[in-house]
Amino acid sequence: MTTRKEADALGEIEVPEQALWGAQTQRALQNFKIGTQTFPPEFIEQYAILKKAAALTNLELGKLSAELSGFIVDACDEVIAGLHRDQFPISIWQTGSGTQTNMNLNEVIANRANELAGHDRGSRTPVHPNDHVNLSQSSNDTFPTAMHLTVMQGLLQCLAPALDGLLQALQQKQRQFEQRIKSGRTHMMDATPVTLGQEFGAYYSQIEFAREQLTAVQPALQCLAIGGSAVGTGLNTHARWSDAVVQKISNLTGIAYRPADNKFMFMAAHDALLDCHGRLRLLATSLYKMASDLRLMGSGPRCGLAEIKLPANEPGSSIMPGKVNPTQIEALTMVCLRVMANDSAVAMANTQGQFELNVYKPLILHTLWESITLLADGINSFNCNCLMGIVANEQQLDEYMAQSLMLVTALTPHIGYDNAALAAKWAYENNASLKHAVTTLGFLNAADYDKLVIPVNMLSP
Repeated sequence: MTTRKEADALGEIEVPEQALWGAQTQRALQNFKIGTQTFPPEFIEQYAILKKAAALTNLELGKLSAELSGFIVDACDEVIAGLHRDQFPISIWQTGSGTQTNMNLNEVIANRANELAGHDRGSRTPVHPNDHVNLSQSSNDTFPTAMHLTVMQGLLQCLAPALDGLLQALQQKQRQFEQRIKSGRTHMMDATPVTLGQEFGAYYSQIEFAREQLTAVQPALQCLAIGGSAVGTGLNTHARWSDAVVQKISNLTGIAYRPADNKFMFMAAHDALLDCHGRLRLLATSLYKMASDLRLMGSGPRCGLAEIKLPANEPGSSIMPGKVNPTQIEALTMVCLRVMANDSAVAMANTQGQFELNVYKPLILHTLWESITLLADGINSFNCNCLMGIVANEQQLDEYMAQSLMLVTALTPHIGYDNAALAAKWAYENNASLKHAVTTLGFLNAADYDKLVIPVNMLSP
């Protein structure tokens, strides 16, 4: 492999000739050979938006010439457009401030800017990775800023559309099944009647509540640490730097960001991100509850509850012919468990903010992005391949409703709780209908029973 020499504070190092990165990135590749996880392209592109905003702001504040700013902006635009994705190979398992990744951005942008200016890679002229691309910045304030930008993008562009589709499908099912009476269940045991539509309405409300919580956390995520510099004081930055660069970021992203009121907090801790992940966990528990109900209702087809029919997407067994399994539900619930586990990792990582800097930033970003994208993809797959194809098993629902002993609850105001309990017990022990039990025990005649026990009248106050 052809190489070139680049240098940093530790001296010279050989860098692959085709690489846009420089010495610090190369050292990171040698020193952090840990796992296979790298930062997602979306994070790199949001980081490049920040670098572009910085170059534009430094131009505005007279800290950078129009020529140098232009080269940096053009290089940033290429990264934002998705070019050079192979130039960001560093593991997420690196320094806790994300310095290696910040320098990876600085070096790639500088080398590409220098190429655009007609100079060689590695020349550090006319654009220097630290003096120009990283001007007025520190890894300690840029990395958490890029974290917030990426999480906001994930919530708005990935998860929100998935939730919108899921909620729309749940509303459709609620309307489709609004007249479909079935036996309710509490403690996994028979209870008074509900409609299948009421059950789907409950799922809708639970998911909608989770979505509202994710919306409510966004103002905190729109506060950015940029301008805090090394420790939160803003050392080596212009007095108007923070406000100006955040306004540029807002213009570039279309999202109304603002400088954090206390930058020390947003560099030393990531409470807003932990809060956000806690709300992702809430969504995961809601999805798990809904999916588990549907798996139970769809169990069978002959020896389970079999109240609903799930779409048959693929053969379910390599040994049992004709078997079909609730695979989409299993995939979604596995995603939910992963998100719940991720929440513990983010919580512990957020405790690691000794004095002026949290040093688990890459882990927090990686985990949040994984949870957001897994939930979005899992919801989309479940919605398209399972939820929209669910149909009611009308015959089974009618049979269960006719057999339910909990219809006796409608008689309690007329024959008393003790007599109603006695009738239900007698019917169960004698494998008889509730009507037969009530009339045999002499509590009511058949005509009065038929007037009082009407399942549709048991669906509301």
